[in-house]
Amino acid sequence: MVTISHVVKKLVEDSPYIHECMGKGLLNYAYTADYFKPKVEHELGKRVKTSAIVMALRRCAEDLKRKYDSKFPFDYRSEVSLKGGIVDIAIQRSPMLFAKLRSLYTSTDYEKGDVLNIIHGNHEISLVTSEKNKEKVLGMLEHEKILHIEQRLAQLSLRFPRDYIYTPGVILWMVRALNWHNVNIFEIVSTLTEVNFILSEKDSVKGYSALQELVSRG
Repeated sequence: MVTISHVVKKLVEDSPYIHECMGKGLLNYAYTADYFKPKVEHELGKRVKTSAIVMALRRCAEDLKRKYDSKFPFDYRSEVSLKGGIVDIAIQRSPMLFAKLRSLYTSTDYEKGDVLNIIHGNHEISLVTSEKNKEKVLGMLEHEKILHIEQRLAQLSLRFPRDYIYTPGVILWMVRALNWHNVNIFEIVSTLTEVNFILSEKDSVKGYSALQELVSRG
């Protein structure tokens, strides 16, 4: 049976800003209850008292505050870095594409700071590389179906200690920090001890500040 608590919990989970404010103890329960009331009544198909929604919000907040008050998953060993001049190319998978990708690996000069990340999907491949190499890359991909090209991007990287791979919620904290600053993420590329967010250059400073704040609070 669907209850007021079930509906309120779902509404909170679907509202990242309310979720964040509730977890940090910044929420006005009476105002939020008035805001949620029409949605709760619509889901339940009946009239609901505002006081009942306030009670459900308080119960939900108790669980969230325990999560937000738990030991923060970052410390001084985490490092944030930013690199601009990135392009993201989406390509449809094909039998000949993989041989061309091998050539791209060998032609990329990593010592000079070139970037090359290849993300394989079931039907397409995303290629994240340095914008200065865009024309060379597109030339090597001749006759392949290019689905989309996104330019003027930046790569925001966060390196962390190896034991973080066993810490639940680490990626969630990063994404939430960027979302809180209204930073759109185009791609996420991760390895054992590093997560790279591909985002617009216009959002790069906001994104860097968001992750740097996350690390400094650890």
